[in-house]
Amino acid sequence: MEIVFYFLVLIFSVVIHEVSHGYAAKMQGDDTAEHMGRLTLNPLRHIDPVGSVILPLFLYITSRLAGGPLFLFGWAKPVPYNPLNLKNMRWGQLLVAAAGPFSNLAIATVFGLCVRFGIAPIDAPLGILFYAIASINVMLGVFNLTPIPPLDGSKILFAFLPRQWDAVEQFLNRNSLILFFAFLFFGVQIIMPVVMWFIQLLTGGVGL
Repeated sequence: MEIVFYFLVLIFSVVIHEVSHGYAAKMQGDDTAEHMGRLTLNPLRHIDPVGSVILPLFLYITSRLAGGPLFLFGWAKPVPYNPLNLKNMRWGQLLVAAAGPFSNLAIATVFGLCVRFGIAPIDAPLGILFYAIASINVMLGVFNLTPIPPLDGSKILFAFLPRQWDAVEQFLNRNSLILFFAFLFFGVQIIMPVVMWFIQLLTGGVGL
């Protein structure tokens, strides 16, 4: 079934996303994730009922009913880390935050270029798999770079903001849940053209 196929790709993509956060924190001096057994690719250690199952299922169904391009997004349980243990708390947090979405974009680039250059032709089963991996990881990477809490993009943005903007950061964090779901349901139309452009750039304009 198509839904199972996409679900499995999504699960392993969000797991790699979170493990990347953990390894980035470890490289910066914090081994909290390692001590808690979260630096593993075992999906059972990472699955979040809402972000890994309910939301992706809802988005898959609504995307297919709407008849537009498939939009699939989700998350795993956040890998814990202690910012006080980082070598540089400000820039260390930026690196930890950036590791997740950039791992997704790196995966998307590798698998997308395999499709583009015919290593995995889109009309073959392997090409279909590679295209799905590239597409879902582009969605995860681009969406997570959006500067809305609790997405990684907000942490990257906050690292660059001067102290005078602390009130803005506090406001966004206080209202993060409302802002996130508002963006999820109303901002997708804004971000999907970017996602589709990136997918076409990597895969050479082919599609399923």
